[in-house]
Amino acid sequence: MNDHPDAPAPLQTAPAAVPQTSRDAPPGDASRVGVIMGSQSDWDTMRHATEILEEFAIPFEARIVSAHRTPDRLADYARSAAGRGLKVIIAGAGGAAHLPGMCAAWTCLPVLGVPVQSHALSGMDSLLSIVQMPGGVPVGTLAIGKAGAKNAGLLAASILALSDAELAARLETWRAMQTAGVADEPA
Repeated sequence: MNDHPDAPAPLQTAPAAVPQTSRDAPPGDASRVGVIMGSQSDWDTMRHATEILEEFAIPFEARIVSAHRTPDRLADYARSAAGRGLKVIIAGAGGAAHLPGMCAAWTCLPVLGVPVQSHALSGMDSLLSIVQMPGGVPVGTLAIGKAGAKNAGLLAASILALSDAELAARLETWRAMQTAGVADEPA
């Protein structure tokens, strides 16, 4: 947890299934990426972003912060994020997915929006809620579901790699390994 005076209070309602910090973060290392979601059910999607962050040993925090049910918690989280050392926020939500946009309204950090697939409209409602932001409040919107969450983790790594040569090298190696893993011909 963070002892910064502007940090929001620990979230007592966050289910144990959502990690509070990265398992790979060195002791005392501040989180660099915030991964937030509107509800516990979004964790099935958002865990794919944290798996990428863990793969690159990027310290992160994961929280449930609902734009509709816990608006004060969201405002506190977003307003204090930069002061707590975060560099990027990945925000995932489904349905009336206002979490990424509201988060972006309260911080100047890059916010990456992940539309979570909904049952009613297969995530199109989430995508349209996130992608149609008014000019002046940017949210980088990724694909719907698992692919979007994974790419959000990779995009966060790319953003951080702009000022971290070691991370940039790990990212280049990861991409080369991904390329090498593609067969030339079908099996």
